[in-house]
Amino acid sequence: MTPPSADRPGALRPGAPPFPPAGSRPAGGRSDGDTGPVSRSRSVPPLPPLSARPAPGSSDATVEAPAVVAPAAADQPPADEVPGADVPASELPETEKPVTGHGRAGRNLRAAIGVGVGLVALVLASLLIWRPAFVGLVVAAMLVGVVELTRAMRAGAFRAPLVPLLVGVPAMLVLAWTRGPTGLVTGFLVTVLAVLLWRLGDGPAGYLRDASAGVFVALYVPLLAGFAVLLAVPDDGVARVLAFIATVVCSDVGGYAAGVLFGRHAMAPSISPKKSWEGMAGSVLACVAVGVCLFTFTFHEPWWGGVVFGVALALSATIGDLGESLIKRDLGIKDMGNLLPGHGGIMDRLDSLLPSAAVAYLLLTLLAPV
Repeated sequence: MTPPSADRPGALRPGAPPFPPAGSRPAGGRSDGDTGPVSRSRSVPPLPPLSARPAPGSSDATVEAPAVVAPAAADQPPADEVPGADVPASELPETEKPVTGHGRAGRNLRAAIGVGVGLVALVLASLLIWRPAFVGLVVAAMLVGVVELTRAMRAGAFRAPLVPLLVGVPAMLVLAWTRGPTGLVTGFLVTVLAVLLWRLGDGPAGYLRDASAGVFVALYVPLLAGFAVLLAVPDDGVARVLAFIATVVCSDVGGYAAGVLFGRHAMAPSISPKKSWEGMAGSVLACVAVGVCLFTFTFHEPWWGGVVFGVALALSATIGDLGESLIKRDLGIKDMGNLLPGHGGIMDRLDSLLPSAAVAYLLLTLLAPV
């Protein structure tokens, strides 16, 4: 048998040890001269065919060792082929979504419930102890709401004049308490005029945009809140305010429960994807139930008045919620503020209350007159 030639690829050189010392081997991989056993964890491609090998005695006697690919890189599929690599968490199945500790509404339910109970207790205390304190509470809340809304609108390049709005809030609400509907409307008109005049000081650039934003804020926040103050004016004002607030709360609770349990058909997916028609039905049923009870046992009026009251407030609360969601989506923000844990800002809690205050005042004036 012919001994291996020194010119033959892979042959041992004369005088060389059959294997290099253990300490001279490179860590973690084969060298070109390493002929030791191959680890099973490595993936070594087959040797090239004989036709591709250099002939014995040729000058090109060195064969380049094939590249060894680490199993972690060889066995792992590309990132774009990993299932769910680029899928947002919101589109994953429920079992694959990250656990955040929040409810399906995306909020911290414990914090939200605690803050809600605290707000209700504050309103009850102001109504039962001294009714003018309720007016002061509404004024404070509307001042914070105006600041939140004007700051949020800056995301859309709207610069509503803040100073005349902050002066107009207490003026409108105090006039509503002392002068009734006429005082509320008068305060609103004076506030609008002050907004238009104040904005003149910043020049003509963007005047129509900013002045319109200021008028919108005056209409949306203090004017609608003025109807809640008007509800508290009569002798049974405490019952009227509590009836209005209780019905809106039942709308939110009933809609949330029915939406979580039975929600399948989205009401307005481009505005509020979590609102469903099943949730809307739950809101209507809850509001009708509490409305019938209020009209029958509190205001001593026909039961059908409670049905009308409940349906109307369920609609107004839902429209108010969708309206603010539309504003936030247009501005590209999630919440109006972060003052209330689990809720967002003041305006995030007033979205369904503000339009419902006007509807409640008009319906109670017609169906349960003083």
